[in-house]
Amino acid sequence: MDDDRILVLGIGNILWADEGFGVRVIEALDERYELPGHVSVLDGGTQGLYLLPHLEDAAAVIIVDAIDYGLPPATLKLLRDDEVPAVLGTRKVSLHQTGFQEILALLRLRERAPRQLLVVGVQPERLDDYGGGLTPAVAAQVEPALAAVLRLLAEEFGVVATPRRSRERFTAPAISRQDYETGRPSAQAACRVGDARVLAGRPRG
Repeated sequence: MDDDRILVLGIGNILWADEGFGVRVIEALDERYELPGHVSVLDGGTQGLYLLPHLEDAAAVIIVDAIDYGLPPATLKLLRDDEVPAVLGTRKVSLHQTGFQEILALLRLRERAPRQLLVVGVQPERLDDYGGGLTPAVAAQVEPALAAVLRLLAEEFGVVATPRRSRERFTAPAISRQDYETGRPSAQAACRVGDARVLAGRPRG
């Protein structure tokens, strides 16, 4: 473990509406700010145990995610240290949180758990919309969540983020938030029953 290494980790699945919140916050952070060399920014997606090597070497981790706090939709809440596994273990919104529980347990078993664990989480409004972007209420919390991450970096670790002179692409263009959310086909244009090549001989009626 590096004594000063900090990992800022966004986890979630952009394909399921508000599930992608953590990834979108991290996307905005890395596109707009430069951070010192000992601070890493990672889109963890839903990789589960594959994130273990990234977490093992971090002294502190800031996670951004959509979490079922049992609060009104789009509510932001900060968790610290022992609060994190307690909440993730009782209130799951997706399978990736089950995987993250396993990661935390393994880190403790291997005595490689970060000294500080912080979570900036939002209460999702909708998850069951495949191909959908963030709901308006949750999308409105991207900037406050980004500000919360920057504040934690400054206040907890003395890390100052510097605005980039020009924005960089953190994600591939097709799945960047702007292109992904504006390029979604209509329900009429998108096939909802299967691949037309496979269905070509399907009886009608």
